[in-house]
Amino acid sequence: MTNVVAHLALAGLVEEVGEGDSTGGRPPDILRFKAERGCVAGVEISPDFLHFLLADLDGRELERASMALDRRSSTPAAVCTRIGTQVRELLGKHKQPEEHLLGLVVGVPAIVNVDEGVVLALSALKDWNHVSLGSMLATEFKCNTVVENDTNLAARGESYRGAARGEKDFVFIIIGEGVGAGIFVAGSLHRGSQWSAGEIGYLRVPNISREHPTVHQYGKLEKLLGAPGILKSWRANQGSRTRPKASRATEVFDLAAAGNAQAKRLLKQRATILSDIIVDLALILNPSLILLGGEVGNHPLLLEEVQKLLLGSEFAVVRVGLGALGSAAVLWGAICTALEPAIQGLLQSPNPAG
Repeated sequence: MTNVVAHLALAGLVEEVGEGDSTGGRPPDILRFKAERGCVAGVEISPDFLHFLLADLDGRELERASMALDRRSSTPAAVCTRIGTQVRELLGKHKQPEEHLLGLVVGVPAIVNVDEGVVLALSALKDWNHVSLGSMLATEFKCNTVVENDTNLAARGESYRGAARGEKDFVFIIIGEGVGAGIFVAGSLHRGSQWSAGEIGYLRVPNISREHPTVHQYGKLEKLLGAPGILKSWRANQGSRTRPKASRATEVFDLAAAGNAQAKRLLKQRATILSDIIVDLALILNPSLILLGGEVGNHPLLLEEVQKLLLGSEFAVVRVGLGALGSAAVLWGAICTALEPAIQGLLQSPNPAG
């Protein structure tokens, strides 16, 4: 035990803060974990914003920030520069030297080869196909850097400190601008052999689409179930004089809650599609829990309709609920992903406290 404590102290991870009460022998030393020894950062790249979260080694939030992303100047190089500038600003606010940044994890709405840090396809931004984002970020910071699919990170966030804590087998479906799923099997994130596990936005929709999936475009299911598709259907089915205003997909669901007949029909149609997907996932993966999140997925009325539709399913019985972290799920998943290798790196360094 003395050797272990000495090693942790050498790594700068613990310090003595006094002595405890003796029970007959030498009073025990009281140790404190030095969470301020370093920090980790999570970044979410979305089509319109960059979101940041800085945390200490205990996973405590230090600072958040967001900045608008102009699509006309959102090339990979420009985004990397902006990430570098903002992360350094956050470090400076908390008087953390750059070498104390021990991990940086970036989530992108794309298929990602995590081993190589390569963004394979990102349809929402220009020039973001086969981008070596990990290597580009490594020129900005000398810490461990990971690039991951944002939905996978959101699922990890819910597992870390959200509605999926303690769950070994679960699926987190995010429905917003697009549609995707993060899949946990036996306590581990399942990415698939080509990194595309959970890309359910490309599922073929019976009686609607026989299109082959194309990674550089949104899938047919995303066009139906995602927020833009819901708004498009709402506007197409309403006369200009009688149509209540709705600028967001969630407002259509709010109209359904208020009793609007056409909004209720649209909600029921989307809930039916979603419940079919949930049954299929339950039959294939047999998870203990399926969570819904995202701008559309997190609406309680959608969950209510889906739960009603699932009542008749006797075989693929699964609990369905809402994610707990909201828009912060990706960032907390990034922090969780960064923490373990950050601490391991300190422990394995030959002179970590220097």
